[in-house]
Amino acid sequence: MVVEQQQHEKNKKRFALFLATCDSEFVKKAYGGYFNVFVSTFGEEGEQWDLFRVVDGDFPDEKDLDSYDGFIISGSPHDAFADADWIVKLCSLCQKLDEMEKKVLGICFGHQIITRVKGGKIGRARQGPDMGLRTITIAKDNEKLGLYFGDEVPASLAIVKCHQDEVLELPDSATVLASSEVCQVEMFSIGDHLLCIQGHPEYNKGILFEIVDRVLNMKLMEQEFADKAKSTMETAEPDKDLWQKLCKNFLKGQI
Repeated sequence: MVVEQQQHEKNKKRFALFLATCDSEFVKKAYGGYFNVFVSTFGEEGEQWDLFRVVDGDFPDEKDLDSYDGFIISGSPHDAFADADWIVKLCSLCQKLDEMEKKVLGICFGHQIITRVKGGKIGRARQGPDMGLRTITIAKDNEKLGLYFGDEVPASLAIVKCHQDEVLELPDSATVLASSEVCQVEMFSIGDHLLCIQGHPEYNKGILFEIVDRVLNMKLMEQEFADKAKSTMETAEPDKDLWQKLCKNFLKGQI
């Protein structure tokens, strides 16, 4: 019985979330924290998910990295091109994961961190901050996307956007998988182990609206911009099911 339990634990898929932001009061009250938002979006029954609050300096031991099947780097209000100690350490860790060819899903800030690690360039978005629901164009005839979606690749997908920085120059090894009228690199991949998305597959209307209200109250956003961001989700929703399918198939090899 003990042997069977040990074998079960050994076979259980294990993932880690590198949380690069702090839980807002809204997210804590509504979901119990961002960790639960990510696990409910990307997790499945029988898996083990571990949380590392990298923004607070909480990192896994390098000797434990090989025990994980995949990693997610979350979004963040911080600049991915900054040199805060925890950001530099996160870059170093991502370099190690890349060398190990571990599956890493980079979201928003995470998308930009991987760009930095792989030699690309990031900075302020050319057309300014982008917040709200945006439809992005998916690359045509990409074999990898066909595998991740498992069937016909959609021509476009709606996703919640919330960023002021973007990829300015891609790493040499990257392949663009999606773009939009305001951002040339909405999604890219490197090899079979790195997938980066500028938008937020895990966000919903409630999370976006709370962020908009909070930033507006901090006087870091004009009322007109806030109203426009909210208006994008008054009658439309993100293609969450398709984003879940894409991300899960990438992370877990369910193809």
